[in-house]
Amino acid sequence: MAELRQGGWGYHMCGQRNSSQVSIEAELAGLTDQINRYAELLVRKGVALRPGQELVVTGPIERADFVRVVVRCAYEAGAGNVTVIWSDDELSRLNYQYHESSFFERVPAWKRSQLNDLADAGAAFLTLTGSDPNGLKGVAPEKIATASRAHNEQCAAYREALLFGRCAWCIAGVPVVAWARAVFPEMGDHEAVLHLWRSILSTARADGPDPQEAWERHNAAFEKNKRIMNDYAFDHLRYRSANGTDFVIGMNKGHRWEGGSSIGSDGRVFFPNIPTEEVFTSPDRLRAEGIVHSAMPLVYAGNVIDDFWLRFEAGKVVEFGAREGEDVLRSIVESDEGSCRLGECALVAKDTPIRQSGLLFFNTLYDENASCHLALGKGFPECVEGGFEMSSDELAAHGVNTSMTHVDFMIGSDDLEIVGVTEDGEEVPVFLEGRWAWSEA
Repeated sequence: MAELRQGGWGYHMCGQRNSSQVSIEAELAGLTDQINRYAELLVRKGVALRPGQELVVTGPIERADFVRVVVRCAYEAGAGNVTVIWSDDELSRLNYQYHESSFFERVPAWKRSQLNDLADAGAAFLTLTGSDPNGLKGVAPEKIATASRAHNEQCAAYREALLFGRCAWCIAGVPVVAWARAVFPEMGDHEAVLHLWRSILSTARADGPDPQEAWERHNAAFEKNKRIMNDYAFDHLRYRSANGTDFVIGMNKGHRWEGGSSIGSDGRVFFPNIPTEEVFTSPDRLRAEGIVHSAMPLVYAGNVIDDFWLRFEAGKVVEFGAREGEDVLRSIVESDEGSCRLGECALVAKDTPIRQSGLLFFNTLYDENASCHLALGKGFPECVEGGFEMSSDELAAHGVNTSMTHVDFMIGSDDLEIVGVTEDGEEVPVFLEGRWAWSEA
């Protein structure tokens, strides 16, 4: 049997190779220029790295080849230093397997210091997401929930710096074999990685000659929808679709719809998600009524939750169910006092590149940009006027949810209709048949 070893942008077969394998390797090598431009996009537009600034890169060790390219691009952009934090699915699973839940109640001091000190120093944070969608299947959900809660509570300086725009951050994708095989199950490892690389580059608008210029154009395209939604200043939105979704969500006074780039507290423009297609706000945490059904599976901490629903009363999840992963869904809803309420409402048309690709990515960064979605947990300060200047208590008083979690789930079916209702009762179509009501057919 041929030995697999990491190399290039995929996995080279050592020993005897057939013509198909050689062809795939050649195609992967042909992506080198695009992959290099993608790395530059993440550094220069994603986190908008400034000369002398530190960059923190978190990425899967399986994609060390791409991480090295990012590090080189960062130094070429003038980085003062680059710190790399490696992730590995197998090691994560082993840690959960051999420790009791109580072990995860405390984040090691060196980890807390690392993230909090880097955030206090004004570093930029780039997270490269690529993992096995089923990598933690079978792990007790309470262990994962405990670890997540401890990280958010004990790395508060880091979390608050990102949330309030004091540090630029970006999440972007890189392919690993297990993820690629989940998206393209009919393919072998090498071919699946090739196809996932192409999909990542395409959806990130990094497959053309100038991805950075393409993102400037893409960012401008958000302005129309944001302007219309902000001008209407809806009191609430009403959702309906044939899958059973019948749901009303209230908006906060002074809420703002955002999307595309973010502006940090220092005025820097960066992109928290690459790719991104959503226009979003933080709704009133006390005003959600009715039932919502999932339109796509949710992958959470290496577990798949599929065909699920949630029923809300007075903004709170009071009942839920799932065909698969109900225990994981429970751990999300019951994570803390605010995890049963909504922190985000996001609108995504069904004619976006990710949705049109026809792929299910099993990765929230991508799948949330193929579908209207909601999020349980923490709301965003930038989604209320003056939010960056408010304390957490002041944000809560303005209706923005407080939680140590933020979990997106997709509800945007092809027939989804959304009606916005103004304070004086005017009803305005916002989404018809899964796309913006004012867009061209």
